[in-house]
Amino acid sequence: MTQDIGTAVQRYLDYPKLSGIIYTVGNEQNHHFKVLFRILEKLNYSWSSKCFHLSYGMVDLPDGKMKSREGTVVDADELLSSVINEAKNLTSDRGFLEGLSEDEIADICEKIGISGLKYFLLKVDPKKKMSFNPKETIDLSGHTGPFIQYTFVRIKSLLNKSKNLNHEFDIDQLDINSKELDVLKQIAKFPEVLEQSATELSPYILANYLYSLVKSYNSFYQDFPIITEPVENSKNFRIQLSNMTSNLIEKGMKILGIEMPLRM
Repeated sequence: MTQDIGTAVQRYLDYPKLSGIIYTVGNEQNHHFKVLFRILEKLNYSWSSKCFHLSYGMVDLPDGKMKSREGTVVDADELLSSVINEAKNLTSDRGFLEGLSEDEIADICEKIGISGLKYFLLKVDPKKKMSFNPKETIDLSGHTGPFIQYTFVRIKSLLNKSKNLNHEFDIDQLDINSKELDVLKQIAKFPEVLEQSATELSPYILANYLYSLVKSYNSFYQDFPIITEPVENSKNFRIQLSNMTSNLIEKGMKILGIEMPLRM
């Protein structure tokens, strides 16, 4: 406790313009931080009200809680290496890495692996307890970061094929279908979702929104042609819709600390 008091004071001495301190620590320490903040308040530090404990539920392995005494812990370096290797095996099996250099392969696999790990943890409400299974993090068809990345790569490939086309459209002449409308509604939610996620210090809100956006787009993509759409006005609108979707995916994932590959 005395160390935490001293550290908090030193932070504000070193960085007097701090807007606040967020302690990201498991919920087993809830009482500790309530006491810490109360002590800082009693010591008349005006910034004590800007200290916040971002409490999160415990993360268990598939076979139970991690216990250092029993050796059931996850080493961060080993975990990262594991998910990156899983990503390499997955992309190799699908033939996505043919013709790429070793450096390009390493970069792509690192982005996929880190995406799987980060997104798997961030998509859960921090207040809830969760079970972490490394093998589930890079599923390309599940609720995962790599699934979102894969959709982004697919859209970018489509946009590259259409970059020499005219993308102007007349909205008054459009007959927007229900799948297109669903994507537009998801796009319109982004500012509100971003604000809520930031205000509540809950990245899971943004993470789950991005998954919903991707699902809506994939549903549209599977049912309607884009580049091969014979009606020019509709084709141009769908290209623009795809471009807006890819931009939001990239922006949202960047906020979560996840980089997007251009090939998978």
